Amino acid sequence: MWPFATDAFALPPGGGEGAGGMIIQFAPFILIFIIFWFLIIRPQQKKAKAHRQLLGDLKKGDEVKTDGGVHGTIIKLAEDSITLEISHKVPIRIDRTRIVELIATKREPLPKASDSDDQKK
Repeated sequence: MWPFATDAFALPPGGGEGAGGMIIQFAPFILIFIIFWFLIIRPQQKKAKAHRQLLGDLKKGDEVKTDGGVHGTIIKLAEDSITLEISHKVPIRIDRTRIVELIATKREPLPKASDSDDQKK
């Protein structure tokens, strides 16, 4: 026998580790998936949900910005498109999903305080 060699012993069938060894082998893959879930997938789902909410809440008179950088005021809403007024009497029709930001909402005028309240005092 060689002076610096040791005998090699074979492992029993199944690797000798059992089911616990298989879990340990897949642990890095499971850990990577969990990291991807919290760093990539979950934030993207939240962003998509917020964008769907934004598109659902749009109404006539809102000032919006498109993904192309065009700013305008909504003058007409349809199921899948929006008509924006980008300048005085300059309307354009765009796809609803191209809206990326709500700049300002149309605000209802505040009710005026009636003069009768002042006279009562």
